[in-house]
Amino acid sequence: MSAKSAINKVVFTPHDEKMLAAVQVKRRTKKKVPFLATGGQGDYMTFICVSVTNKKPCHVSITKVKQFQGSSAFVKRSQWTIDQLRQVNGIDPNKDCAEFDLMFENAFDQWVAGSAGEKCTFIQILHHTCQRYSATRKPEFVNCQSKLLGEDQAVDSVIFRCKVHLNRMRKEFVAGHGHLLRRGNSILHSAADSVTSAVQKASQALNERGERLGRAEERTADMMNSAEQFSVTAQKLAMKHKC
Repeated sequence: MSAKSAINKVVFTPHDEKMLAAVQVKRRTKKKVPFLATGGQGDYMTFICVSVTNKKPCHVSITKVKQFQGSSAFVKRSQWTIDQLRQVNGIDPNKDCAEFDLMFENAFDQWVAGSAGEKCTFIQILHHTCQRYSATRKPEFVNCQSKLLGEDQAVDSVIFRCKVHLNRMRKEFVAGHGHLLRRGNSILHSAADSVTSAVQKASQALNERGERLGRAEERTADMMNSAEQFSVTAQKLAMKHKC
């Protein structure tokens, strides 16, 4: 399981949230943090995560999650609502870079992602999430490449295509289901006809068997009568010869 999947499972799922995006980051500038605030000395990995609640009305959060060296646990360190986000700085609007800044009402952090691609993906999702869920003033995105901020149109296009595809699948399913129903009815009718035919054949066989048995019984009776008559005739002939 990847670190991001583990974070979603351990940090967000238990609180009925789902993680929309996460990026592993390091600070561009060293920040002096008291010993107690870090939870102990040692190296650690930091992830900035965007999550949304499953229940409506949806609430979006931006959470800082850490994993300390030698531990498999993920620890939630800081969390802000999406309405507390004031500015996202992409640093350079002319080229891909891994650096970005996040400014909140009460915090300001300068980050560098693992790669420019990871940073771009994170900002794309963050921008789309802000446009969709921000209830009050939307945060400002500055020094970001236009391809990152134009994702809404691409996302809407993808959503539209998905809806069209799902509707087509639904119609095909309904059509296929109706065909299956018609086929099922045809099968049922065929089965009923087969059962009826089998019953009729069985009844006919029984009748024929009854007729055959009746004829056999009649023949047996005739043979018994003939035998009895032969016996009587034989006895008469024997008495005649004795005389």
